Amino acid sequence: MFHVERDLGGTTAEPAELEPPASAATVFGDRLDLARRYHTALATAGVERGLIGPREVPRLWDRHILNCAVLGELIAEGASVVDIGSGAGLPGIPLAIARPDLRITLVEPLLRRTIFLSEFIESVGLDVTVVRGRAEQSGVMKEAGGADVVTSRAVAPLGKLAQWSLPLLRDHGHMLALKGASAAEELERDGDALTKAGAGNAVVLACGVGLVATPTMVISAERLPRAERATRRRAERAVERGGKAVRAATTERARKRAARKAK
Repeated sequence: MFHVERDLGGTTAEPAELEPPASAATVFGDRLDLARRYHTALATAGVERGLIGPREVPRLWDRHILNCAVLGELIAEGASVVDIGSGAGLPGIPLAIARPDLRITLVEPLLRRTIFLSEFIESVGLDVTVVRGRAEQSGVMKEAGGADVVTSRAVAPLGKLAQWSLPLLRDHGHMLALKGASAAEELERDGDALTKAGAGNAVVLACGVGLVATPTMVISAERLPRAERATRRRAERAVERGGKAVRAATTERARKRAARKAK
């Protein structure tokens, strides 16, 4: 029978079916043991406290832990990262384990989740800050604002996510939203909402190609300075006016041709 310790930082062995895939050693290096301990915490206390569904346990490594850790491919060395709606610590904790150079803050409004996060972080000695609150609250913005990167996973549709993420970023900082296979469709649908929120240069990127079975799809968008936003809006309006003028001229030419034929 498989026995687990209740200590969130416990080092109990995993049963064979829950052992990490070979790619985990590549992603976590000499910190793989920390990743194992996080996996154990999710599979035990995480399930007991309702943070993770029991059916997710067999796929914690591929679908959750590694899926989040490979996001580090998109983040510069030494960057400050705010993970909003962190829940059970995804993607913030796998990032902190794989990239100890990052300065990571987890933002989560629910008390039972922040307790889990704080207990695990303390038990394994990770240098990660936990802030209880919602991303849009002034206290959270004061404590965690000015970040280089804001991450999120399964938090909200892209338009709403931009309203929460962009205010926490410095100018030219990046919002990285982990999405599924429909990332391109969501970007196309909500691209205007991103622009209105103050974002630019939005693209869909794939992380973990060759490392994880299904690459992690990420929507990346940059927070534009106010002056740059105004310049872009003026340019867009000019293009729109030009388009209207072309359409009007085309319509007028068509009307004249029709009139000549009628004669």
